[in-house]
Parts: sequence; C-alpha cells; structure tokens
Amino acid sequence: MEEIKVFCPGTIANVSCGFDVLGLALDAVGDEMTVRKTSEKGIRIVKIRGQELPLQTEKNVAGVAGLALLTASNYEGGFEIEIDKRIKPGSGIGSSAASSAGAVWAMNELLGKPFSQLELVQFAMQGEKLASEVAHADNVAPAIYGGFTLVRSYQPLDIVPIPTPDDLYATVIHPQIEIKTSDSRKILRTTISMEQGIQQWGNLGGLIAGLFRSDYELIGRSLEDHIVEPIRSILIPGFDAVKANALKAGALGGGISGSGPSIFALSKGRETAEYVAQSIQETYKTVGIPFDIHISKINAQGVKQIS
Repeated sequence: MEEIKVFCPGTIANVSCGFDVLGLALDAVGDEMTVRKTSEKGIRIVKIRGQELPLQTEKNVAGVAGLALLTASNYEGGFEIEIDKRIKPGSGIGSSAASSAGAVWAMNELLGKPFSQLELVQFAMQGEKLASEVAHADNVAPAIYGGFTLVRSYQPLDIVPIPTPDDLYATVIHPQIEIKTSDSRKILRTTISMEQGIQQWGNLGGLIAGLFRSDYELIGRSLEDHIVEPIRSILIPGFDAVKANALKAGALGGGISGSGPSIFALSKGRETAEYVAQSIQETYKTVGIPFDIHISKINAQGVKQIS
C-alpha cells in the first residue's frame, strides 16, 4: 500500500475529573487525511483544506509527529500529507491531536505496522508539545486507541483503555471563539488542597468504575471537577447556564472539553443527547456568539481507514 486515507477523530480531554490523564474519542466529528509514501526522505505537508495552518513541516503538528516516527523507523523514504481540516484549532475538541494521531497512524499502516499503539501515542505527543508546549497524551491516546483511555503514568508512559458503555453519547457545543491550550494552562494553579485532591481522586475513580460497570448514574455523579473547571470556566461565555440546562435536559453530567471553549455533556441514549443539544442551542442563542453543535456516539476504534 502506497497511499492511505484516514478519519482522525475529535476528542474530549480531561472529561471533567481527569485533567491530563483521561480522554475519549468522538465518532461524528474529525479530520480527514491522505498520506502517501515518497522516495524522498522527510515529511512534506502538500495541502491543507479548511483552515489556515502552516505547510512547513517543523511548524505543523502532523509534520512534527510524523518526523518523530520517521526518525525511529528504518524507512529510507518519506511521506506526503494532505489534510482536510474539519476541527478548528483552539476548539477544545482535539484539533492538534487529530492531526498528530492521524499522521502517525497512517504512516504506521503504510510501513506494515512496525510500531505499537503506545509508541504511536509517544510520537503523536510531539505534535501536542508543539501546539501547547506540553507533551500531554489525554487527546492523542483516545484518538489512537479509541473509546476512553486513562494515562496511568507519563514516566514511563502507560495507557489503559477503558470500556465504553454501549448507550453513551456526547453532546458538544463549540462557541466560535478560540482559547489556546498554552494560554489556558498558564492560568491554572500549581498547588491544590488535600480536600480538593480527595474530591478529585474520588470522582476519577468513580468515573472509571462507572464506565467498567456501565453504571450511568455513577458516571453522572462522578463528572465533577473541583480543580480546573472553576478557573477555566470564566473564559467561556455562558458556561454555567449551558451546563445547568444540559443537566435539566437529562444529561448525566458535563464540563469543559479540553481547555475549552467547547462544552460537553454525556447522556444515556441518542434521544436524550439530542434533547440536550436542543436545550444547549436555546441557551446559547442568548449569549450572542456563533456556535456549532455535535452529537456523537463514542468512537470505539480511533483513527481508521476510509475509502
């Protein structure tokens, strides 16, 4: 195989209580990417549709992630990449992760899968480092593994796939403003109280248990963030009203998607997720900022080949 076209899923990172360690992949929103082998060594970004992003390899997250894989491989040639960019940068649903994960996954397929999923995450993290100044894995891990993933450790990197209940859906509203991950990280406190830590650890454990047991009520009770959300939410117009009305509409829970400005809600069943979407739309019309709405089943596969 000399060329491959792939779907690169959007992702929700943190999932309220799992800052930098928990994420999930979306099925209804993502980028598309075409990658082909070349005889010339190196990575070339030949075309980007949908967004104004750099074509220079060292300034593009897909290029940087791809170079990390190429350097570790025995391949004597290179790759060309075309990106159909459908996730807006700074949206909070894993724009840089989709490009980074999609590039390394596609290259690995073309080379006959010499690298493991864990190694692909490590390569893709280099793209995240370019985008946010931190090589975090909570977006690229679910993008590559699919479903929910837990980053148990960064040193050494240890990714744990988490089962996803069959009837779990995500509703995401993306206000058309940009919040850079690097900026949103700078406003966070570097210390927390013991009480905050205990609350957060309990919720993270509860959420993981709820996912394993398909206990939707436990999932809902655990979707609380006592550390990051109180600080970052002030950057998102209408956040409190959106979250409150999503819960009234039947959502299990919700919060900030990644670093924002997107806001997510998880629901049991598509019908409830659609009702939550209607409620969120009506709420946000009063804010006066354009927005997109996504309703998505959890993507259990991650990056995948498309025709």
